[in-house]
Amino acid sequence: MDTWPLLSHLLLIITAVTAEIFTNSFYVKLHGSPGREAADAIAQKTGFDNYGPVLGSQNEFHFVHRALPHARTRRSIPHMRKLKVDPQVHIAVQLPGFKRVKRGSKPLRVENLVPDMQPQRVPSDPYFPFQWYLKDTGQNGGKAKLDLNVEAAWAQGVTGKNVTTAIMDDGVDYMHPDLKFNYNARASYDFSSNDAYPYPRYTDDWFNSHGTRCAGEVAAARDNGICGVGVAYDSKIAGIRMLDQPYMTDLIEANSMGHEPNLIDIYSASWGPTDDGKTVDGPRNATMRAIVRGVNEGRNKLGNIYVWASGDGGEDDDCNCDGYAASMWTISINSAINDGQNAHYDESCSSTLASTFSNGAKDPNTGVATTDLYGKCTTTHSGTSAAAPEAAGVFALALEANPQLTWRDVQHLTVLTSKRNSLFDAKGRFHWTMNGVGLEFNHLFGFGVLDAGAMVALAKQWKTVPARYHCQGGSVQDLTEIPSSRSVQLKIKTNACQGTDTQVNYLEHVQAVITLNSTRRGDVELFLTSPMGTRSMILSRRVHDDDRRDGFTKWPFMTTHTWGEYPQGTWALEVSFNSQMQQSGFIKEWTLMLHGTRDPPYSDLPVSDPHSKLAIVKKAHEERNKM
Repeated sequence: MDTWPLLSHLLLIITAVTAEIFTNSFYVKLHGSPGREAADAIAQKTGFDNYGPVLGSQNEFHFVHRALPHARTRRSIPHMRKLKVDPQVHIAVQLPGFKRVKRGSKPLRVENLVPDMQPQRVPSDPYFPFQWYLKDTGQNGGKAKLDLNVEAAWAQGVTGKNVTTAIMDDGVDYMHPDLKFNYNARASYDFSSNDAYPYPRYTDDWFNSHGTRCAGEVAAARDNGICGVGVAYDSKIAGIRMLDQPYMTDLIEANSMGHEPNLIDIYSASWGPTDDGKTVDGPRNATMRAIVRGVNEGRNKLGNIYVWASGDGGEDDDCNCDGYAASMWTISINSAINDGQNAHYDESCSSTLASTFSNGAKDPNTGVATTDLYGKCTTTHSGTSAAAPEAAGVFALALEANPQLTWRDVQHLTVLTSKRNSLFDAKGRFHWTMNGVGLEFNHLFGFGVLDAGAMVALAKQWKTVPARYHCQGGSVQDLTEIPSSRSVQLKIKTNACQGTDTQVNYLEHVQAVITLNSTRRGDVELFLTSPMGTRSMILSRRVHDDDRRDGFTKWPFMTTHTWGEYPQGTWALEVSFNSQMQQSGFIKEWTLMLHGTRDPPYSDLPVSDPHSKLAIVKKAHEERNKM
């Protein structure tokens, strides 16, 4: 079990955003553990509705007062007082509201009706020829064989059976004929309406088609003559409706991410803080508790897999400023288009683990073909919204191939089997680079595009990786000025907790937990260099971020680029301004957090291909052990 949850969630409590909106939801904690009935009685007596426990707790509850507006600019003191005077109430807090946005373009109703098409190939689904991301033969101006290689997984007899993916979104049209037989009602819930039916709310512009489109990418049925086929077409999908409301609250997010953790294997999220290039935001306290609880206890202690869309803010944003996508507990997925370029809306950051696909290059309307509302279909789904569910489908295939995979095993498999293929940065900013143990990475695409066939094959022979440890490698707490015209470098020399119970010898995630302020936050750039010489940009310039007040407070910038490396030695943090204007600032604190294993992670795995990533890393680790 991971030993770092309390520190991690404290670090991710957001200090860079000041909430000015208060909702009609309240967090209520009772003395002792009196249970649901006692909370129901208090709610009834005080005029509230009890929406249920927080993460299954016996003394923490989500209360809602329907007489209050959903959003107001001040706390309601009278309603707070009603709760606090009850002798059974220990804590009562009116919850702030914050924005969460879907990651994808506005739905287009270009061709929603399924045409009368004759099956042409296997799968016989009429939209399969348009699903270039599943099998790219060069259609729609794409590059042949630049796809998820799902046919190689299906050919191994793996189609996602007995795996459930929850689509945390604006609802799922579970009556859609391409979804209804793969819908897991027991694992579904509507946290927006507080009932068991997460059907999307109707709007004239089909705005709430987002979750249904994502669901079809994962588990649309095969060979039924309707729409296309899901990546894991024999898997199940659950609908968790939680996104369709003016303001999000911590408890709705937390209960969504902690819903039925032993019925749900994978949680897919195609949303996050506003992608405006100036927001720094992430999970609050209860939500972070839910995620940590999921990876520690979900799937009967194997850990839930949280898949996150990295963001649609484009080159003017950085997904390391999104505390969901940049979390080490989630798998952050970026997108590529069908000729191998990054999409214009792709954010870049060092926390991205891998990539899948979004839309076509020559024809932007050639997006992801999938299910749509009211039994219809579309070929225009796009954005990193479309990329994350594709990844969830690939992970569902891996979990069928090996149901004993832990959440960390899935991350290791992602690193070892993702391919560079033909992916490239259209503007030539970010090149493919090799880290200290021979793993190729790219600042846009992580370790490459997911390869379902390779992941399933390796999953079948996988041995669970050794226990994970968290080591504080060191800290610099001297106030250091950031010069306007040059960079400043801060160094930490670490033995990676050698000789202690938390010793780390083989890296997974690395965090630089930083507190700084500057006259313009968006002009700050941060680079972290490992003892093996791998240089990660952990924060890029954000042209729209004019903040001069909040800065970053204990913000955990994360990199995956040093995966598999040895952490002992000197780490260097480089801080500078990228600006034509005179700027000033101070870095107040930098703490180095190292996450990984004490023992080599792949020593028991057989190597069939001497040129594979697995072979390269194993050889590097073996040579290291001989030293």
